Amino acid sequence: MMKKVVIVGGGWAGSAAALAARNTGCEVELFERADMLLGTGLVGGIMRNNGRFTATEEMIAMGGGELFEICDACARHKNIEFPGHKHASLYDVSTIEPAVRRALLEAGVKIHLMARINDVIVEDGKIIKVIAGVLHNDEEIEAYGDGFVDTSGTAGPQGNCMKYGNGCVMCIYRCPTFGPRFSIAAKAGVKEIIGEKADGTLGAMSGACKLLKDSLAPEVKEELERTGVCVIAVPRHLQKSMESLGQKACQQYALKEFAENIVLLDTGHAKLMSAYYPLELLRQIPGCANARFEDPYAGGIGNSMRYFGMLPRDNALQVQSLKNVFCAGEKAGLLVGHTEAIVTGTLAGHNAARLVLGLETIEISPELACGDAIAYVNEKMQTKAGLTKKYTFSGSVYFERMKNKNLYSTNVEEIKKKVTQTNMRGIFAERFD
Repeated sequence: MMKKVVIVGGGWAGSAAALAARNTGCEVELFERADMLLGTGLVGGIMRNNGRFTATEEMIAMGGGELFEICDACARHKNIEFPGHKHASLYDVSTIEPAVRRALLEAGVKIHLMARINDVIVEDGKIIKVIAGVLHNDEEIEAYGDGFVDTSGTAGPQGNCMKYGNGCVMCIYRCPTFGPRFSIAAKAGVKEIIGEKADGTLGAMSGACKLLKDSLAPEVKEELERTGVCVIAVPRHLQKSMESLGQKACQQYALKEFAENIVLLDTGHAKLMSAYYPLELLRQIPGCANARFEDPYAGGIGNSMRYFGMLPRDNALQVQSLKNVFCAGEKAGLLVGHTEAIVTGTLAGHNAARLVLGLETIEISPELACGDAIAYVNEKMQTKAGLTKKYTFSGSVYFERMKNKNLYSTNVEEIKKKVTQTNMRGIFAERFD
């Protein structure tokens, strides 16, 4: 009988885990509480900037590059620069989700949308079954599995945004419609880890918001669509403080350029690189007199709060104290971004499949940026100081480490050679059936 891996959460990490597990030959079911896959990827869009280029090419060389190749195919702009960031690609948020969904379905992944997990059954330290309720009807789905991957994220429910943020801002998570996240590992008794900001308060705010492109001045829209980037100087009396940038999960954008300017990127929306921006101030900035928020809808007030539900795990991404559960994306720790979610999702899904097939799980070599990041973040999360920082291939603390350890490269052939030397070439493309 074919072994089955069950994925809970259909963001970038869950989608990557599903593909990786399915590519080994296992049966895969994926549960997503909302009506679309990708989660924050529905409003994200930035790929390949700074060290993410290296991580992307490492994953392609390791055989785990399908989602990166879909992002490349859906890119509106490639090889662009904006403050602090080089060689970025911007995928189109309006075309990416259908493309990813098609890839999963064509691979044979069984997808359950609007199916929120309500309970788990645990026996002898293993989850053996999840029970999901289907939104807006009384249907209940029971899914037995041999292995599980928790990619349910760390944002929401509304109570966290109310308590630690500026209230529910009607963001892409859509908690009022689809309900709060549900961590199968937490339900099975694992204590979740909460991230902190530098001032000791809990959680972190999503780092960008989206404007309706047609609400911007014609010259701003034209520049965005032509170049992918528009940087507009903010009059000094309207500038946000550097301290306000410390609220963000995306610390790679906590640069003075993002306080002194508004930085817009063309992802289909006009992506405003600020956690939020008071509308009455935004509309005083040249080119933004008629600006309107697309996500979150209350983007003049705040944004979603994240990093409330991480899991203790090893460097193979197996959850501590559970014998058959792995985690990825934000569940796996303070790694921020789509690239980071795909990396951890691929490893978690692959290892879940290896485990149920009776094979040894693997770790990505620490000689590669992907493996070093997973191990480094795990180490840092054991300390109080480490919990106040966020880590990403694209900037801030971890990108500096990448450069210092000579892990950052934009030479594709050099990256492939390094992956080969670590004996990881094509490892995620292996089938075991």
